[in-house]
Amino acid sequence: MSETPPNTLQYRFDGPEDAPVLILAPSLGTTWHMWDRQVPELAKHWRIFRFDLPGHGGAPAHPAGSVGELAWRLLATLDGLGVQRFGYAGCALGGAIGTELALRHPKRLASLALIASSPRFGTADEFRQRGVIVRTNGLDPMARTSPERWFTGGFAAAQPAITEWAVQMVRTTDPGCYISSCEALAAFDVRPELGRIGAPTLVLVGSDDQVTGPAEARTLVAGIPDARLAVVPGASHLVPVEQPAAVTDLLIRHFSTAWQPAFDSTTGQMAIPAAPVKPVLAAPQPVVPVAEIAPAVVQSPVLGRPDPYDAGIKVRREVLGDAHVDRALATADEFSEDFQDFVTRYAWGEIWDRPGLDRRSRSCVTLTALVAGGHLDELAFHTRAALRNGLTPAEIKEVLLQAAVYCGVPAANSAFKVAQQVIQEETTPQE
Repeated sequence: MSETPPNTLQYRFDGPEDAPVLILAPSLGTTWHMWDRQVPELAKHWRIFRFDLPGHGGAPAHPAGSVGELAWRLLATLDGLGVQRFGYAGCALGGAIGTELALRHPKRLASLALIASSPRFGTADEFRQRGVIVRTNGLDPMARTSPERWFTGGFAAAQPAITEWAVQMVRTTDPGCYISSCEALAAFDVRPELGRIGAPTLVLVGSDDQVTGPAEARTLVAGIPDARLAVVPGASHLVPVEQPAAVTDLLIRHFSTAWQPAFDSTTGQMAIPAAPVKPVLAAPQPVVPVAEIAPAVVQSPVLGRPDPYDAGIKVRREVLGDAHVDRALATADEFSEDFQDFVTRYAWGEIWDRPGLDRRSRSCVTLTALVAGGHLDELAFHTRAALRNGLTPAEIKEVLLQAAVYCGVPAANSAFKVAQQVIQEETTPQE
């Protein structure tokens, strides 16, 4: 067990101290105990390292807002223990962390198994919506619906103790850390980078997984150069819990045959193979250019500054949601496209992206201004944006009450009607 400062993770070891390290990583809402039924067999071959996500399983509630930060905290933990190279198996969010390690820190990773994972988990809107529901209602809605997301119906009915364990595992997670993990998954998308993963990879999925199912698994296999697919029949999302023997057997076979390079127990080191020798090409004859062509420099509409469009479209999507932005851009035509470009660059790339106020504060200012102007259509989607930016319904109510004093009761009355409907739509859990 471990003491956990903010930049590291709560962990435990099982197995012989002189064996190579194999990491087992959990999914969102679970703890390291999801791997309990794999550990006895795996620990005969490897030194098993398990960790809890922040705020999960009693771990300190230090939220991490990106998959990259979770990977960095894991490496900081391993560095403190002197673990330099390891095998890695991760489920769902744990798989995303493994993918991040394979892409950003390939020399640390000997072999990889991605379980119920994906290069992109649903849509950003789905996970930010989940954060809104948790911020408003707590984790109970997520806890009550976790068995149907994680297990097949037959397993859930036959294993009531495990089903209740799953519910309580989610219910006891820190809500802020759960929301941050949702934000991390919302921003995670490595589809264009899969071809750079060099580790031998097992992609494992339950045949009945409705969260990240066989289609997502095949996307990983198609993109990763050295990847193999294993579909476990009769299993849903939390396949290591539902089909423990099958998963254990697949992991043993993968890590026994695909661990590259071999672990040397006498030196405690890994030999890294030399890079292939590239052929030496004869130097070409110099070519004298007819004229010197300077590289093009893209100038912002504001002279000498970087074009804010890319930053603007990113912030606009994060605040308003992909669906809203896609609709706005899709309906733009020759008449209105310049206005959409203007809004993206200046409202979102220049103002919303400024560091002087956080997004919660900017949402408060925006709601007040829209009430004052009577812009109820804009108020509706900025109420949704305020929820996504972290304001609770109670805080939005306070903003509108404040606006009633300074903008007038009739304006606030209309605003309350709009905001009330949006909040009901956005914070009602989907059963």
